[in-house]
Amino acid sequence: MAVREIIIKDTHRGLWYEDGVLVRIVGAGRHKMPTPIQLPFWRRPRVEVVLVDMRARDLTIKGQEILTADKVAIRVSILVQFAVVDAKAAIHAVANYEDRLYSDVQLAARRSLAAMALEEILTNRHRLSEDILRDVKESAAGYGVSIARADVKDLVFPGNLQEIMNRVLAAERMSQAQLVEARTKAEVHQIEAQSKAESQRVAAQAEAESRRLEAAGKVEAARLAVQADLDALRQRTEQAAAYREHPALLRLEELATLRELARNANARLYLDFHRRREPRDAAEAGPGKDD
Repeated sequence: MAVREIIIKDTHRGLWYEDGVLVRIVGAGRHKMPTPIQLPFWRRPRVEVVLVDMRARDLTIKGQEILTADKVAIRVSILVQFAVVDAKAAIHAVANYEDRLYSDVQLAARRSLAAMALEEILTNRHRLSEDILRDVKESAAGYGVSIARADVKDLVFPGNLQEIMNRVLAAERMSQAQLVEARTKAEVHQIEAQSKAESQRVAAQAEAESRRLEAAGKVEAARLAVQADLDALRQRTEQAAAYREHPALLRLEELATLRELARNANARLYLDFHRRREPRDAAEAGPGKDD
C-alpha cells in the first residue's frame, strides 16, 4: 500500500478532506496520506489537505478616492492587521477571505468618510479608524478572521486644497506656539505673584511675632516693676513695724545716716531745736481777750 506524507508547520492548520468531505482539522506535524487504490470490491477514499495560514498579516487598501460630507474628494489608504482564527470558516464561508476583507474595509471607509466633514477628518483621524474597525470586525468574525486594528495610513488632498491645508496647519502650529508661550508667561507671573504674596505673608507674620514679643516683654517688665515696688513697700512696711516695736532700731538708723553724712564735707545738716511751749493753765497763758 503506497502512503504519502504531508508536513504542516506550526504557523498553519490543515483541513482534511476525504472524497471532498471535511473530516477534521489537523495541526502541526507529520501526517500520512494514503494513496487512493481502487479494487473490484474495495475503494480507498481520496484524501486532500488544504493549508490555511494562521499568522497575523497586513492588508493595505490603497488610494481610495472618496467624497466627504462637504463634497471634498480625498484619496485615502488604510492599513488593516488581521489573522485567521477559524480555519474552517475562512475556507467555507467565503470564496476568498482576503478579497472579502478588502471589500468590507473599503465599503466601511466610504461609509465613514461620507458622514464626516473635511475638518473633522483632519482633526479626528482616530474616528475613521474606530468606525472601520467597529463596522468590519463583526462581519469578519463570520468568516473566521479577527481584525487587530484598522488605521488610516495616508490622506491625499487635491493640489490647491493641499496648499490651503498646509497654510492652515502652519497657522495652527503658530497659534499653538503662541498659546504655549502665553501660558508659560501666565504661569511665570502666577509663580512670581505667589512668591511675592508668600514673602509678604512671612514678613507680616514675622513683624506680628516681633510686636507680640515686644508687647510681651513690656508687660513682663511692667509686672516686674510692680512686683519690685510691692516688694519694696512690703519691706518698708516690715521695717516700720520693727521700728514701732523697737524704737532703738530707728535710732540706730539715724546714727548710721549721720555717720554717712559726716563723711561728706559738703553735707549740711539743719536741726530745729525750737520747741513751742504749751501753756500749763489759763493764768500762765496771760490776760485774755476780755481784759
